[in-house]
This record gives sequence, structure tokens and C-alpha cells, in this order.
Amino acid sequence: MSAREDELAAVQAALRAEHAAVYGYGVVGGRVGDGRRDQARAAYDAHRARRDELRRAVRELGGRPEPSAAAYALPFPVPDAAAAVRLAAELEERVAGVYADLVRAVEGDRRAAAAEALREAAVRAARWRGGSVAFPGLAERAEASGHPTATPRA
Repeated sequence: MSAREDELAAVQAALRAEHAAVYGYGVVGGRVGDGRRDQARAAYDAHRARRDELRRAVRELGGRPEPSAAAYALPFPVPDAAAAVRLAAELEERVAGVYADLVRAVEGDRRAAAAEALREAAVRAARWRGGSVAFPGLAERAEASGHPTATPRA
């Protein structure tokens, strides 16, 4: 694969993650309590804006933006506000992981934008979770590999 194809693949992966986050925040917004509904709306809007930026980036790289799926599988049932908060944190952690990959795959302005998106997702995850992780975007990779320093999720 060429460097441009690698870059396009990483941007498409970020686009898929943003599609899923937009969908997930639709669920979060419907279940989270009134006290956090504004936070959910702000995150939803932020992910929609990133999604739109990534669509443009895919076109700039000569690709065709992947469309959103009609629905996405949620990692667990979301019957109430507490589960909605856990889902929001999970969505942000997943998005942060994809942006960590994008930071590694691109250069220049696109890398700076990916790093900023990673930072924003990590901040939102910390707000939802009530705490932060040492290396946002990397915790889930450590867990998946069985690495002993994996951070447990709440």
C-alpha cells in the first residue's frame, strides 16, 4: 500500500468511528438525564462536525467517503441514564483510539487536526467517566493485547 492509500485508509477509519459516535450519541441523548443532556448535545454536535471534516478529507485524498450505516451495534444495553453515561465514555475512548491511529498515519495539518480530535475525545471521555487515563486512545489496545498495564474501565 502506498503512503497515500495508508492515509486514506486511516481517514476512512476515523470517518467510520465518527459515524458510530454520532449514532451512539443519539442513544445517549435519549437516555441520559436532564443534567447531562447539554453535554451530550455538545458532544453530538462535535462528532457531526468532525464527521463532516473527515468526509472532505476523504474527497481531498481522492476517495469516496464511506456512508453511515443505518444502525450500529452498541457495546452493551443502554436502559437508563447510568448506562448512557458509560456509553458516552466508551464512544469517546473508541474515537480517541482511532484518532491515535490517524496521528501515526498522517503528517502536517492533518496530523495536527487528528491530535486535536484525540485531545477533545480524551477530555470528553474524562468528563463522562469522571477521571482520565494516562494515554488516551491507547488503553483499549493494551486491553485487547492482554498487556498487563491495561487500565480497567469503570
